[in-house]
Amino acid sequence: MKNFKQKVTDNTHKDRSLQAPLVTEYMVRHLITFKKETHIDEVIDTLLDKRITGAPVLDDHGRMVGLIDDKDCLKVIFGGAYYNYPASMENVETYMSQVHKSITVNETVVDAANIFLQTTFKRLQVLDVEGRLVGQVSRRDILKAIKDMKKNTW
Repeated sequence: MKNFKQKVTDNTHKDRSLQAPLVTEYMVRHLITFKKETHIDEVIDTLLDKRITGAPVLDDHGRMVGLIDDKDCLKVIFGGAYYNYPASMENVETYMSQVHKSITVNETVVDAANIFLQTTFKRLQVLDVEGRLVGQVSRRDILKAIKDMKKNTW
């Protein structure tokens, strides 16, 4: 192949195009999850024991119906105001948020990075083609992908 100056070009070099891996290569697969019926005290204990800040809430078919995090759990303190101490007889459904962002298994780490840059979300739930939760990818996971992608380029 010749370029415009009629010099022979070298086609043996590496492909320099960005080959972005799928989010499934970097997502966390084994997540702690809750059901809407889970008692809020169990959620608080789990968040503290596992040192996590939140977890997805799933229905019986594995589809996401919400997200419960440490901020949502802070609302418990208002339920106990009458008794002058935090107490609640409520379950996850009462406190969970339905504000979350998800992506599909077919999207790349570049797609995830773009979402992170345009929103305040720190983690994205990864859903399969049927809408079931299969994992979660965080900003930190995307940083790992960037590091790996830099190793694989020249």
